Amino acid sequence: MPKMFRALALPSFRALVLGCSLLALGCTQLPEIRYEKAPSPPLAEKVSGHAEVVLSRRLADMGIDAQHRAALESAATGHSLIPGNTVTLLFDGPQTMEAMSAAIAAARDSINLETYIFDQDELGLRFADLLISRQRAGIQVNILYDCVGTINTPEAFFTRMREAGIQLCPFNPLNPLRHLGRWRINNRDHRKILVVDGTVGFTGGANISSTYAHGSLFHRKAKSRTSLGWRDTHLRIEGPAVAALQMLFVENWFSQSAHDLAPRTYFPPSAEGGDRTVQVLGSQPGSDFEIYRAYVQAIDHATKTIHLTAAYFVPDVRIVRSLTAAARRGVQVQILLSQVSDSGLMHQASQAYYQDLLKAGVHVFQMKSVVLHAKTAVIDGVWSTVGSTNMDMRSFLFNKEVNVIILGAAFGKDMEDAFTEDLKNSTEVVGKEWRQRPVADRVKEWAARAIGHWL
Repeated sequence: MPKMFRALALPSFRALVLGCSLLALGCTQLPEIRYEKAPSPPLAEKVSGHAEVVLSRRLADMGIDAQHRAALESAATGHSLIPGNTVTLLFDGPQTMEAMSAAIAAARDSINLETYIFDQDELGLRFADLLISRQRAGIQVNILYDCVGTINTPEAFFTRMREAGIQLCPFNPLNPLRHLGRWRINNRDHRKILVVDGTVGFTGGANISSTYAHGSLFHRKAKSRTSLGWRDTHLRIEGPAVAALQMLFVENWFSQSAHDLAPRTYFPPSAEGGDRTVQVLGSQPGSDFEIYRAYVQAIDHATKTIHLTAAYFVPDVRIVRSLTAAARRGVQVQILLSQVSDSGLMHQASQAYYQDLLKAGVHVFQMKSVVLHAKTAVIDGVWSTVGSTNMDMRSFLFNKEVNVIILGAAFGKDMEDAFTEDLKNSTEVVGKEWRQRPVADRVKEWAARAIGHWL
Protein backbone atom coordinates (compact mmCIF):
# COMPACT_ATOMS: atom_id res chain seq x y z
CA MET A 1 0.00 0.00 0.00
CA PRO A 2 1.41 3.35 -0.87
CA LYS A 3 1.22 5.34 2.33
CA MET A 4 -1.23 8.08 3.15
CA PHE A 5 0.77 10.69 1.26
CA ARG A 6 1.43 8.37 -1.69
CA ALA A 7 -0.79 10.23 -4.11
CA LEU A 8 -0.62 13.79 -2.89
CA ALA A 9 0.87 15.19 -6.05
CA LEU A 10 -1.01 18.48 -5.74
CA PRO A 11 0.98 20.94 -3.60
CA SER A 12 -2.10 22.49 -2.00
CA PHE A 13 -3.43 19.12 -0.93
CA ARG A 14 -0.02 18.05 0.34
CA ALA A 15 0.32 21.11 2.54
CA LEU A 16 -3.24 20.83 3.80
CA VAL A 17 -3.03 17.15 4.68
CA LEU A 18 0.39 17.41 6.27
CA GLY A 19 -0.60 20.39 8.39
CA CYS A 20 -3.84 18.81 9.60
CA SER A 21 -2.11 15.49 10.23
CA LEU A 22 0.57 17.02 12.42
CA LEU A 23 -2.09 18.74 14.52
CA ALA A 24 -4.15 15.59 14.84
CA LEU A 25 -1.26 13.32 15.76
CA GLY A 26 0.12 15.41 18.55
CA CYS A 27 -1.33 13.76 21.65
CA THR A 28 -2.29 10.31 20.41
CA GLN A 29 -0.46 7.23 21.59
CA LEU A 30 -0.89 3.49 21.81
CA PRO A 31 -1.95 1.94 25.10
CA GLU A 32 0.05 -0.16 27.49
CA ILE A 33 -1.28 -3.69 27.12
CA ARG A 34 -2.77 -5.13 30.27
CA TYR A 35 -4.08 -8.65 29.86
CA GLU A 36 -6.68 -8.33 32.59
CA LYS A 37 -8.30 -5.38 30.80
CA ALA A 38 -11.94 -6.06 29.94
CA PRO A 39 -12.78 -6.10 26.22
CA SER A 40 -14.24 -2.98 24.72
CA PRO A 41 -18.02 -2.79 24.28
CA PRO A 42 -19.63 -3.63 20.94
CA LEU A 43 -19.72 -0.89 18.35
CA ALA A 44 -23.37 -0.22 19.11
CA GLU A 45 -22.48 1.02 22.59
CA LYS A 46 -20.07 3.58 21.13
CA VAL A 47 -22.71 5.24 18.95
CA SER A 48 -25.03 7.73 20.59
CA GLY A 49 -27.89 10.10 19.91
CA HIS A 50 -29.38 10.59 16.48
CA ALA A 51 -26.65 8.55 14.75
CA GLU A 52 -27.54 5.50 16.84
CA VAL A 53 -31.23 5.85 16.06
CA VAL A 54 -30.53 6.11 12.33
CA LEU A 55 -28.13 3.16 12.37
CA SER A 56 -30.61 1.00 14.29
CA ARG A 57 -33.38 1.85 11.82
CA ARG A 58 -31.21 1.08 8.82
CA LEU A 59 -30.13 -2.26 10.22
CA ALA A 60 -33.72 -3.08 11.18
CA ASP A 61 -34.68 -2.44 7.57
CA MET A 62 -32.21 -5.17 6.65
CA GLY A 63 -33.86 -7.58 9.08
CA ILE A 64 -31.19 -7.17 11.76
CA ASP A 65 -32.76 -7.00 15.23
CA ALA A 66 -30.92 -5.87 18.38
CA GLN A 67 -29.81 -9.36 19.38
CA HIS A 68 -28.58 -10.25 15.90
CA ARG A 69 -26.82 -6.91 15.64
CA ALA A 70 -24.99 -7.40 18.94
CA ALA A 71 -23.77 -10.79 17.76
CA LEU A 72 -22.58 -9.41 14.43
CA GLU A 73 -20.78 -6.50 16.05
CA SER A 74 -19.13 -8.79 18.57
CA ALA A 75 -17.90 -10.95 15.71
CA ALA A 76 -16.72 -7.91 13.74
CA THR A 77 -14.52 -6.65 16.57
CA GLY A 78 -12.87 -9.96 17.40
CA HIS A 79 -14.79 -10.59 20.61
CA SER A 80 -15.85 -14.05 19.54
CA LEU A 81 -14.37 -17.05 17.81
CA ILE A 82 -16.24 -18.02 14.65
CA PRO A 83 -16.02 -21.74 13.78
CA GLY A 84 -17.10 -23.52 10.62
CA ASN A 85 -15.37 -21.51 7.89
CA THR A 86 -13.49 -22.34 4.71
CA VAL A 87 -10.44 -20.09 4.36
CA THR A 88 -8.24 -20.08 1.26
CA LEU A 89 -4.87 -18.33 1.04
CA LEU A 90 -4.41 -16.24 -2.10
CA PHE A 91 -0.90 -15.28 -3.18
CA ASP A 92 -0.01 -12.27 -5.29
CA GLY A 93 -2.17 -10.15 -7.55
CA PRO A 94 -3.15 -12.52 -10.38
CA GLN A 95 -4.46 -15.23 -8.06
CA THR A 96 -6.28 -12.72 -5.86
CA MET A 97 -7.81 -10.77 -8.73
CA GLU A 98 -8.85 -13.95 -10.53
CA ALA A 99 -10.62 -15.26 -7.42
CA MET A 100 -12.34 -11.93 -6.76
CA SER A 101 -13.39 -11.55 -10.38
CA ALA A 102 -14.84 -15.07 -10.42
CA ALA A 103 -16.89 -14.34 -7.30
CA ILE A 104 -18.15 -11.05 -8.75
CA ALA A 105 -19.09 -12.73 -12.03
CA ALA A 106 -21.07 -15.37 -10.12
CA ALA A 107 -22.94 -12.84 -7.93
CA ARG A 108 -26.73 -13.19 -7.79
CA ASP A 109 -27.81 -10.50 -5.33
CA SER A 110 -25.20 -7.98 -4.10
CA ILE A 111 -21.55 -6.98 -4.28
CA ASN A 112 -20.00 -4.80 -1.56
CA LEU A 113 -16.47 -3.54 -2.21
CA GLU A 114 -14.40 -1.48 0.23
CA THR A 115 -10.93 -0.44 -0.90
CA TYR A 116 -8.21 2.07 -0.15
CA ILE A 117 -6.97 2.35 -3.75
CA PHE A 118 -9.06 2.00 -6.91
CA ASP A 119 -6.83 3.14 -9.76
CA GLN A 120 -7.91 4.04 -13.26
CA ASP A 121 -5.44 1.77 -14.98
CA GLU A 122 -5.66 -1.45 -16.94
CA LEU A 123 -6.70 -3.62 -14.02
CA GLY A 124 -8.88 -0.93 -12.43
CA LEU A 125 -10.77 -0.39 -15.68
CA ARG A 126 -11.26 -4.11 -16.08
CA PHE A 127 -12.69 -4.32 -12.57
CA ALA A 128 -14.92 -1.30 -13.15
CA ASP A 129 -16.27 -2.82 -16.38
CA LEU A 130 -17.03 -6.10 -14.59
CA LEU A 131 -18.83 -4.31 -11.76
CA ILE A 132 -20.84 -2.20 -14.21
CA SER A 133 -21.88 -5.31 -16.12
CA ARG A 134 -23.08 -6.97 -12.91
CA GLN A 135 -25.02 -3.85 -11.92
CA ARG A 136 -26.73 -3.81 -15.30
CA ALA A 137 -27.56 -7.49 -14.82
CA GLY A 138 -29.59 -6.57 -11.72
CA ILE A 139 -26.93 -7.20 -9.07
CA GLN A 140 -26.64 -4.32 -6.61
CA VAL A 141 -23.04 -3.06 -6.41
CA ASN A 142 -21.95 -0.80 -3.54
CA ILE A 143 -18.43 0.66 -3.44
CA LEU A 144 -16.77 2.44 -0.50
CA TYR A 145 -13.43 4.02 -1.43
CA ASP A 146 -10.92 6.17 0.43
CA CYS A 147 -10.46 9.72 -0.86
CA VAL A 148 -6.71 9.85 -0.22
CA GLY A 149 -6.02 6.42 -1.69
CA THR A 150 -7.91 7.43 -4.82
CA ILE A 151 -6.75 11.05 -5.03
CA ASN A 152 -5.15 10.48 -8.44
CA THR A 153 -8.17 8.64 -9.80
CA PRO A 154 -10.27 10.97 -12.00
CA GLU A 155 -13.78 11.66 -10.79
CA ALA A 156 -15.05 10.63 -14.21
CA PHE A 157 -13.94 7.08 -13.40
CA PHE A 158 -16.41 6.94 -10.52
CA THR A 159 -19.06 8.94 -12.36
CA ARG A 160 -19.24 6.27 -15.06
CA MET A 161 -19.95 3.62 -12.43
CA ARG A 162 -22.47 5.85 -10.64
CA GLU A 163 -24.35 6.50 -13.89
CA ALA A 164 -24.59 2.74 -14.39
CA GLY A 165 -26.50 2.49 -11.09
CA ILE A 166 -23.65 1.53 -8.76
CA GLN A 167 -23.89 3.14 -5.34
CA LEU A 168 -20.62 4.83 -4.35
CA CYS A 169 -19.53 6.30 -1.03
CA PRO A 170 -16.28 8.31 -0.72
CA PHE A 171 -14.61 7.92 2.67
CA ASN A 172 -13.57 11.16 4.40
CA PRO A 173 -13.57 13.56 1.42
CA LEU A 174 -10.64 15.98 1.40
CA ASN A 175 -13.04 18.91 1.06
CA PRO A 176 -14.29 19.66 4.61
CA LEU A 177 -17.51 21.11 3.21
CA ARG A 178 -18.50 17.64 2.03
CA HIS A 179 -18.34 16.19 5.54
CA LEU A 180 -19.30 19.02 7.88
CA GLY A 181 -18.87 18.22 11.57
CA ARG A 182 -17.19 14.89 10.85
CA TRP A 183 -14.13 15.93 8.86
CA ARG A 184 -11.10 13.91 9.99
CA ILE A 185 -8.59 14.13 7.16
CA ASN A 186 -5.96 12.15 9.07
CA ASN A 187 -8.28 9.17 9.56
CA ARG A 188 -8.29 6.94 6.50
CA ASP A 189 -10.07 3.76 5.43
CA HIS A 190 -7.29 1.30 4.67
CA ARG A 191 -9.49 -1.80 4.69
CA LYS A 192 -9.82 -4.11 1.71
CA ILE A 193 -13.11 -5.99 1.86
CA LEU A 194 -15.17 -7.66 -0.85
CA VAL A 195 -18.40 -9.46 0.09
CA VAL A 196 -20.50 -11.16 -2.58
CA ASP A 197 -24.11 -12.19 -1.86
CA GLY A 198 -23.28 -12.12 1.86
CA THR A 199 -21.78 -15.60 1.49
CA VAL A 200 -18.27 -15.14 0.06
CA GLY A 201 -15.78 -12.68 1.52
CA PHE A 202 -12.29 -11.47 0.65
CA THR A 203 -9.83 -9.44 2.68
CA GLY A 204 -6.10 -8.89 2.94
CA GLY A 205 -3.56 -6.46 1.56
CA ALA A 206 -4.42 -6.14 -2.13
CA ASN A 207 -5.86 -2.94 -3.61
CA ILE A 208 -7.46 -2.52 -7.04
CA SER A 209 -4.42 -1.43 -9.04
CA SER A 210 -2.24 -2.68 -11.89
CA THR A 211 0.55 -3.27 -9.40
CA TYR A 212 -1.38 -6.53 -8.91
CA ALA A 213 -1.69 -7.40 -12.58
CA HIS A 214 1.45 -9.53 -12.45
CA GLY A 215 2.90 -12.10 -10.08
CA SER A 216 5.97 -11.67 -7.92
CA LEU A 217 8.64 -14.35 -7.62
CA PHE A 218 6.41 -16.42 -5.33
CA HIS A 219 6.69 -20.01 -6.58
CA ARG A 220 8.60 -18.46 -9.52
CA LYS A 221 5.37 -17.82 -11.42
CA ALA A 222 6.27 -14.36 -12.70
CA LYS A 223 6.95 -14.36 -16.42
CA SER A 224 10.00 -12.13 -16.13
CA ARG A 225 11.68 -9.74 -13.74
CA THR A 226 10.61 -6.82 -15.90
CA SER A 227 6.93 -7.66 -15.31
CA LEU A 228 7.05 -8.32 -11.58
CA GLY A 229 4.06 -7.33 -9.51
CA TRP A 230 3.92 -6.62 -5.79
CA ARG A 231 4.10 -9.53 -3.38
CA ASP A 232 0.87 -9.60 -1.38
CA THR A 233 -1.43 -12.00 0.44
CA HIS A 234 -5.23 -12.12 0.53
CA LEU A 235 -7.93 -14.45 1.88
CA ARG A 236 -11.09 -15.95 0.44
CA ILE A 237 -13.61 -16.90 3.14
CA GLU A 238 -16.88 -18.81 3.11
CA GLY A 239 -18.93 -19.45 6.22
CA PRO A 240 -20.25 -17.51 9.24
CA ALA A 241 -17.25 -15.16 9.36
CA VAL A 242 -18.40 -13.49 6.13
CA ALA A 243 -21.22 -11.83 8.09
CA ALA A 244 -18.62 -10.11 10.29
CA LEU A 245 -16.88 -8.67 7.21
CA GLN A 246 -20.26 -7.59 5.89
CA MET A 247 -21.05 -5.87 9.18
CA LEU A 248 -17.81 -3.89 9.03
CA PHE A 249 -18.71 -2.73 5.53
CA VAL A 250 -22.29 -1.83 6.38
CA GLU A 251 -21.44 0.16 9.52
CA ASN A 252 -18.62 1.97 7.75
CA TRP A 253 -20.98 2.84 4.89
CA PHE A 254 -23.56 4.27 7.28
CA SER A 255 -20.87 6.24 9.12
CA GLN A 256 -20.10 8.08 5.88
CA SER A 257 -23.26 8.13 3.79
CA ALA A 258 -26.67 9.66 4.32
CA HIS A 259 -28.03 7.22 1.73
CA ASP A 260 -29.40 3.81 2.62
CA LEU A 261 -28.04 0.77 0.88
CA ALA A 262 -30.39 -0.54 -1.79
CA PRO A 263 -32.56 -3.35 -0.36
CA ARG A 264 -30.84 -6.69 -0.73
CA THR A 265 -30.24 -9.80 1.38
CA TYR A 266 -26.96 -8.63 2.86
CA PHE A 267 -27.08 -11.06 5.78
CA PRO A 268 -28.43 -14.39 4.51
CA PRO A 269 -28.58 -17.40 6.84
CA SER A 270 -25.09 -18.86 7.07
CA ALA A 271 -24.33 -22.50 7.72
CA GLU A 272 -20.97 -23.86 8.82
CA GLY A 273 -19.18 -25.23 5.81
CA GLY A 274 -15.55 -25.69 6.80
CA ASP A 275 -13.24 -26.52 9.68
CA ARG A 276 -11.47 -23.18 10.20
CA THR A 277 -12.02 -21.16 13.36
CA VAL A 278 -11.35 -17.46 12.89
CA GLN A 279 -11.58 -14.06 14.51
CA VAL A 280 -12.40 -10.98 12.46
CA LEU A 281 -10.72 -7.87 13.85
CA GLY A 282 -11.98 -4.50 12.72
CA SER A 283 -10.14 -1.54 14.23
CA GLN A 284 -10.69 2.17 13.81
CA PRO A 285 -9.56 5.45 15.38
CA GLY A 286 -10.92 5.74 18.89
CA SER A 287 -11.56 2.01 19.25
CA ASP A 288 -9.83 -0.40 21.60
CA PHE A 289 -6.78 -1.00 19.34
CA GLU A 290 -8.05 -4.52 18.66
CA ILE A 291 -5.47 -5.50 16.04
CA TYR A 292 -2.56 -3.95 17.92
CA ARG A 293 -3.54 -5.80 21.09
CA ALA A 294 -3.90 -9.08 19.21
CA TYR A 295 -0.38 -8.77 17.79
CA VAL A 296 1.21 -7.87 21.12
CA GLN A 297 -0.52 -10.62 23.06
CA ALA A 298 0.25 -13.27 20.45
CA ILE A 299 3.93 -12.27 20.38
CA ASP A 300 4.15 -12.20 24.18
CA HIS A 301 2.71 -15.71 24.43
CA ALA A 302 4.85 -17.27 21.68
CA THR A 303 6.88 -20.28 22.77
CA LYS A 304 8.50 -21.57 19.56
CA THR A 305 8.38 -19.38 16.46
CA ILE A 306 7.33 -15.92 15.31
CA HIS A 307 7.34 -15.45 11.54
CA LEU A 308 6.27 -11.92 10.70
CA THR A 309 5.90 -10.41 7.22
CA ALA A 310 5.61 -6.62 7.24
CA ALA A 311 5.35 -4.39 4.20
CA TYR A 312 5.95 -1.31 6.36
CA PHE A 313 7.67 -1.76 9.71
CA VAL A 314 7.77 1.29 11.98
CA PRO A 315 6.48 -0.15 15.27
CA ASP A 316 6.11 1.40 18.70
CA VAL A 317 8.46 0.55 21.55
CA ARG A 318 6.00 -2.00 22.98
CA ILE A 319 6.13 -4.22 19.91
CA VAL A 320 9.91 -3.92 19.67
CA ARG A 321 10.14 -4.88 23.33
CA SER A 322 7.87 -7.88 22.78
CA LEU A 323 9.84 -9.11 19.76
CA THR A 324 13.23 -8.76 21.42
CA ALA A 325 11.99 -10.36 24.64
CA ALA A 326 10.68 -13.32 22.65
CA ALA A 327 14.04 -13.79 20.94
CA ARG A 328 15.89 -13.61 24.26
CA ARG A 329 13.70 -16.32 25.80
CA GLY A 330 14.57 -18.68 22.94
CA VAL A 331 11.75 -18.11 20.45
CA GLN A 332 12.84 -18.15 16.81
CA VAL A 333 11.87 -14.67 15.63
CA GLN A 334 12.14 -14.06 11.90
CA ILE A 335 10.91 -10.84 10.31
CA LEU A 336 10.59 -10.45 6.56
CA LEU A 337 10.72 -6.86 5.35
CA SER A 338 11.16 -5.18 1.99
CA GLN A 339 14.42 -4.30 0.29
CA VAL A 340 12.50 -2.54 -2.51
CA SER A 341 9.97 -0.02 -1.25
CA ASP A 342 7.58 2.51 -2.73
CA SER A 343 8.26 4.80 0.26
CA GLY A 344 11.85 5.84 0.89
CA LEU A 345 11.13 7.46 4.26
CA MET A 346 9.26 4.41 5.52
CA HIS A 347 12.09 2.17 4.39
CA GLN A 348 14.70 4.27 6.19
CA ALA A 349 12.59 4.47 9.33
CA SER A 350 12.22 0.70 9.27
CA GLN A 351 15.96 0.16 8.97
CA ALA A 352 16.48 2.27 12.08
CA TYR A 353 15.07 -0.64 14.12
CA TYR A 354 17.40 -3.30 12.73
CA GLN A 355 20.23 -2.79 15.20
CA ASP A 356 18.11 -3.35 18.32
CA LEU A 357 16.42 -6.37 16.79
CA LEU A 358 19.64 -7.99 15.59
CA LYS A 359 21.32 -7.41 18.95
CA ALA A 360 18.53 -9.34 20.68
CA GLY A 361 18.79 -12.29 18.28
CA VAL A 362 15.93 -11.45 15.94
CA HIS A 363 16.56 -12.59 12.36
CA VAL A 364 15.77 -9.87 9.81
CA PHE A 365 15.34 -10.65 6.12
CA GLN A 366 14.77 -8.34 3.17
CA MET A 367 12.81 -9.44 0.11
CA LYS A 368 14.63 -8.78 -3.14
CA SER A 369 13.45 -7.63 -6.57
CA VAL A 370 9.80 -6.92 -5.75
CA VAL A 371 7.85 -4.57 -3.51
CA LEU A 372 6.64 -6.52 -0.49
CA HIS A 373 3.10 -5.49 0.42
CA ALA A 374 1.87 -8.43 2.52
CA LYS A 375 0.89 -7.99 6.16
CA THR A 376 0.89 -11.44 7.75
CA ALA A 377 2.13 -13.41 10.72
CA VAL A 378 2.20 -17.01 11.90
CA ILE A 379 3.12 -17.75 15.50
CA ASP A 380 3.95 -21.21 16.91
CA GLY A 381 2.47 -22.63 13.72
CA VAL A 382 -1.09 -22.31 15.05
CA TRP A 383 -1.93 -18.58 15.24
CA SER A 384 -2.04 -16.89 11.86
CA THR A 385 -3.23 -13.50 10.67
CA VAL A 386 -3.71 -11.88 7.27
CA GLY A 387 -5.05 -8.39 6.78
CA SER A 388 -4.64 -4.78 5.79
CA THR A 389 -2.77 -3.62 8.89
CA ASN A 390 0.82 -2.48 8.56
CA MET A 391 3.18 -2.73 11.49
CA ASP A 392 3.25 1.02 11.95
CA MET A 393 1.65 3.78 13.96
CA ARG A 394 -0.62 4.96 11.17
CA SER A 395 -2.34 1.61 10.86
CA PHE A 396 -2.66 1.12 14.60
CA LEU A 397 -3.81 4.63 15.48
CA PHE A 398 -5.41 6.42 12.57
CA ASN A 399 -6.68 4.00 9.94
CA LYS A 400 -9.70 1.78 9.70
CA GLU A 401 -8.17 -1.66 9.27
CA VAL A 402 -9.26 -5.28 9.14
CA ASN A 403 -7.35 -8.46 9.97
CA VAL A 404 -8.52 -12.05 10.18
CA ILE A 405 -6.95 -14.41 12.70
CA ILE A 406 -7.06 -18.08 11.75
CA LEU A 407 -6.47 -20.70 14.44
CA GLY A 408 -5.12 -24.20 13.85
CA ALA A 409 -2.07 -26.12 12.70
CA ALA A 410 -3.38 -27.00 9.21
CA PHE A 411 -3.76 -23.39 8.12
CA GLY A 412 -0.62 -22.51 10.05
CA LYS A 413 1.34 -24.95 7.89
CA ASP A 414 0.11 -23.19 4.75
CA MET A 415 1.32 -19.91 6.23
CA GLU A 416 4.67 -21.42 7.21
CA ASP A 417 5.14 -22.84 3.73
CA ALA A 418 4.45 -19.42 2.22
CA PHE A 419 6.89 -17.75 4.60
CA THR A 420 9.59 -20.29 3.74
CA GLU A 421 8.98 -19.73 0.03
CA ASP A 422 9.33 -15.96 0.49
CA LEU A 423 12.63 -16.42 2.31
CA LYS A 424 14.03 -18.05 -0.85
CA ASN A 425 13.80 -14.67 -2.54
CA SER A 426 15.27 -12.77 0.41
CA THR A 427 18.61 -12.01 1.98
CA GLU A 428 19.34 -12.00 5.70
CA VAL A 429 20.67 -8.85 7.31
CA VAL A 430 23.92 -9.80 9.08
CA GLY A 431 24.65 -7.90 12.26
CA LYS A 432 28.38 -7.43 11.72
CA GLU A 433 27.89 -6.10 8.19
CA TRP A 434 24.97 -3.93 9.24
CA ARG A 435 27.05 -2.20 11.90
CA GLN A 436 29.54 -1.17 9.21
CA ARG A 437 27.04 0.73 7.07
CA PRO A 438 27.90 4.37 6.20
CA VAL A 439 27.33 7.09 8.76
CA ALA A 440 25.19 8.99 6.25
CA ASP A 441 22.76 6.05 6.14
CA ARG A 442 22.56 6.04 9.95
CA VAL A 443 21.70 9.72 10.00
CA LYS A 444 18.93 9.26 7.42
CA GLU A 445 17.53 6.33 9.39
CA TRP A 446 17.61 8.27 12.65
CA ALA A 447 15.84 11.23 11.05
CA ALA A 448 13.18 9.02 9.46
CA ARG A 449 12.57 7.17 12.71
CA ALA A 450 12.16 10.48 14.54
CA ILE A 451 9.13 11.27 12.40
CA GLY A 452 7.88 7.69 12.20
CA HIS A 453 4.80 8.61 14.19
CA TRP A 454 3.66 10.83 11.32
CA LEU A 455 4.37 8.50 8.37
